[in-house]
Amino acid sequence: MSSDTANRPRIFHDVAHGRTGDKGDISNISLIAHDPADFPLLLEHATAARVEALFKPLGATKVTRYELPNIGALNFVLEGTLGGGVNRNLRLDRHGKSLAGLLLAMPVEG
Repeated sequence: MSSDTANRPRIFHDVAHGRTGDKGDISNISLIAHDPADFPLLLEHATAARVEALFKPLGATKVTRYELPNIGALNFVLEGTLGGGVNRNLRLDRHGKSLAGLLLAMPVEG
């Protein structure tokens, strides 16, 4: 563990990277393990309930988790997080591309 991470809790960014997409008021975020050996860690700690709690302040009304074990990834579909969609909201990040960063900053153990 490097010196910059030694004194903080492990976060998902330490073991995975993320990708985002959007359609209307629905955002999806993929959490992809850097190492296939870390996929069980994602399965255990990146639950739909934890992700929904994280994104509730942004308007999430429902979160569905899909497991993609062949590529060591989880895909979360978040309803209600984009303020009505790209053409309706006034947020700086209307497409929700920064949402993966929020998930990656979440502590693994919670």
